[in-house]
Formats: sequence, structure tokens, C-alpha cells
Amino acid sequence: MSVVTQNSPQQLVLGIESSCDETGLALYHSQKGLLAHALHSQVDLHARHGGVVPELASRDHIKRVLPLLNEVLHQAGAQRQDIDAVAYTAGPGLVGALLVGAAIGRSLAWALQVPAVAVHHMEGHLLAPLLEDPAPEFPFIALLVSGGHTLLVDVKGLGDYQVLGESLDDAAGEAFDKTAKLLHLGYPGGPALARLAQQGNPQRFRFPRPMTDRPGLDFSFSGLKTHALTTLRETPEDATLAADIARAFEDAVVDTMVIKCRRALRVTGRKRLIISGGVGANQRLREQLSLMGQAEGAAVFYPRIQFCTDNGAMIALAGALRLAAGDTENAGHIDVRARWTLEDLSALPMPA
Repeated sequence: MSVVTQNSPQQLVLGIESSCDETGLALYHSQKGLLAHALHSQVDLHARHGGVVPELASRDHIKRVLPLLNEVLHQAGAQRQDIDAVAYTAGPGLVGALLVGAAIGRSLAWALQVPAVAVHHMEGHLLAPLLEDPAPEFPFIALLVSGGHTLLVDVKGLGDYQVLGESLDDAAGEAFDKTAKLLHLGYPGGPALARLAQQGNPQRFRFPRPMTDRPGLDFSFSGLKTHALTTLRETPEDATLAADIARAFEDAVVDTMVIKCRRALRVTGRKRLIISGGVGANQRLREQLSLMGQAEGAAVFYPRIQFCTDNGAMIALAGALRLAAGDTENAGHIDVRARWTLEDLSALPMPA
């Protein structure tokens, strides 16, 4: 299924994602929808270091992009000359990693003499649920939760975004990873903590729900990490201590995000909520937000699990929508931004 309108020209858009430690490529057709996608994760490369090493990430992207391009072309039964535009992640992210995707994407566009489209990484996440059927219609509230960002955004249309709230310190995914490290769960820690929390007793500990007892839609998660550390140090160790702390931590994060999402829906009057980003794959979060949506009379949308984390499909889709709205740039110009707020983007008309 395609969310680009049937009146738009038929175009095959290549998407390249290289903002951090995953190399993702995809082909999206303006009329047929997503045709192919492939992803290489650098988890094993960085695990020995306990986190992402930017220089290693950049070098690995260089090795992966062209083989993945050949893979998605094979999946789609297409040739390079069939590509009508190239979309790439221009930020935010690691500068070196971004430059790899931008340079290769721009070079391909120049060689093929097709448009190039710079895509905001978080806009890619924000639009990822549009890859599903049914796809949410504008306007909606977006909860974007990942290792680097936690945002509540009022989405009025393509490029028309108002940030309602964000984390004042650690992003939710970052807090998951740091707490997992305290519990010696390895890298990447967030998914490991969520798995361990399934074994925990939800009644043993209750962690605070930060910033929910005051007005506003901002978040703060660093205190939960400190609370987990204090609990770990002050509680006699037993066989279930780590699992019970993991469960208390996860419940606190999930409850906080549910409270803030309910508040955002009520403040704006929106009746649609989308959740995306790596933490959007958390099953407890999905369950609790779905229940909240039912209670509030709001429809809740998610991308499939494989499109919650960084991927090329969301970049190809965002590029296709921007291309249809007339947003292209000089293929010879390369520019990336390590920091880039969604509100810097300009509203674009959805193609008729």
C-alpha cells in the first residue's frame, strides 16, 4: 500500500539510513508502496566497547551501503537506472555516519541524474506508521521514543510539527540502556532489560513517575536511573532482585509516557496517536497505550516492530512524500546536521 496519492507521478525512491549504528536501505514506489528493504546492524561490532564508537560506525557504513543497495534492487527486481530519486538521512545523528549516507546518496543521485531529498531522521520515525495498513491520517499526536530522543509532537501535516514536550535529560531509550548497565545486562541494554522485566514482581518496588504531578508534557528519566542504583545498593541481594528492579523501572517509564500521552490528547483534542522509535517496540508500552487509547476514544498506531528501530523504509517513505510535495535539492550539495529540531522543518502541501 502507498500513502502517496494516486495522482502523483510513479516514482521509485531509494532510502538510505546511516545516522548511528544501523545501515538501512529500502525502495519505495509512489504507487505500489514499499518494494524492498534491508538492514545491517552494528550491534556485534560495538558490543565489545559497551556502546557505539562513532569512527567504527562510519567505517562500517562505508562497507555496507552498496552491498545493501544491490540486495534491495534484487529484492525489487529493479536496476539502478530504475531509481527516480534518492532520499537520505541528513540528521540528527553522528556526523561521520551521516556523511557516509549523504555522500553516497548524493553521489548516486548525481550519477543517475535524479533528485536527492534530505530527510530528518525523526521525521522518518514519525512517518513510519504510514507504512502500515491502515495508515493514520493527519493530524495526530506522535510519541517518538528512542535512545537519543523522547518527544511528544503535534503533527498537523507533512513538515508541520509542533514539539509539545521532550526529555529534559536522558531520553527513554538512554535511561533503559544505562539502567541495564547497572544491572550488568550487556549491550544493547534496553531490550535485555525489557526481557528481564517480564520475570519481575511488579509489587515489590514502586519507582516514582517523574514530572507527572505537575502541568506540562516534558519528561525526565535520569532520576529513575538513580533510583534504580539506590535500590540496588540498599536492598539485600537475592535471586530476583535484578528482575524486580527491571520491572519497577519499566513500569515507571511506561506509566509516565502513558500519562503524558493522555494529557497530550486531551490538551490538543486529537483522536489519533502514533508511537515510533526503538522504545516503541516495547510490548508493555504498546499494551498500556492501546488501553489508554480505548479509554480516551483515540486510535493508536504503531509501525511493525522491524520499523521501530532505525531503517531505510521510513527514509524512503519520507523522501517519497517530500518529493511528491516538491521538496528536492541540488544533487551536488552535501550537508548534514548533528542537531536538528523537527520545528526547523517547513510545512509542505500533501499532493492532491
